[in-house]
Amino acid sequence: MSRYKLLALDLDDTLLDARLKVPERSRAAIEAARQAGVRVTLATGRMFRSAVPFARELGVDDYLITYQGALVRHAVTGETLFHRPVPLEEALEVIALVKPFGYHINIYLDDNLYVAEHTRESEQYGAMSRIPVEAVGDLTAFLEKRRREPTKVLVVAQEAQLDELAQAVRPVLGDRLHITKSKPHFLEFSHPLANKGDALASIAGRYGVGREEIIAVGDSYNDVEMIDYAGLGVVVGNARPEIKERADYVCCSNEECGVAEVVEKFILG
Repeated sequence: MSRYKLLALDLDDTLLDARLKVPERSRAAIEAARQAGVRVTLATGRMFRSAVPFARELGVDDYLITYQGALVRHAVTGETLFHRPVPLEEALEVIALVKPFGYHINIYLDDNLYVAEHTRESEQYGAMSRIPVEAVGDLTAFLEKRRREPTKVLVVAQEAQLDELAQAVRPVLGDRLHITKSKPHFLEFSHPLANKGDALASIAGRYGVGREEIIAVGDSYNDVEMIDYAGLGVVVGNARPEIKERADYVCCSNEECGVAEVVEKFILG
């Protein structure tokens, strides 16, 4: 019987291949882990509605970590374990700080995606996430009218531009928001406790699972907290060197079914 009771998997560039598909070997390994009594959660920066189809495909019937850990909701029942949105004032401040740079901004509200106008970035993001994108004009006016706290704010630009932006906004917002890159061209702003590590701890607590009984697999900066939290923190071979340094184990790449390798070695082995 496996000493591990909970398996947390990032989606993009970790479980999914370059075609945004779950490789058959990894799908079979996850099914075998579930049959062995291991709970599986998907831990992603994606929206809940964008993650659910993968959960259904994999037969995952536990809580999902979505929006980087801002929303933890059950894949089947839809029950929300917690929702930690960006405070409205901070969301408006992010928009104001980003506006002079002219970069594309995504706003997430009620598991819907809103943008100021349709752009190449919004089209690409919608295609990747397989969800509709709604253009609403000025985002500040949109949020002020709704008076609602968005789940997440995401900025899309080139990596060098985002690094410059992060350097500019961290002194202003760094103690009030969690700021991280999920992909080289995605800079994410969320609630200060909205990260995959805190979300994973909440799920583990719900199920009575200890840290030492958890495997977490990821590839990027937004995975660091859950990799650090898990008893076995795994990073895929396609990750950057600075992320691999955080790992207890480095498996092969997403294209080489790294998730399957981890399950076969540490759960089924």
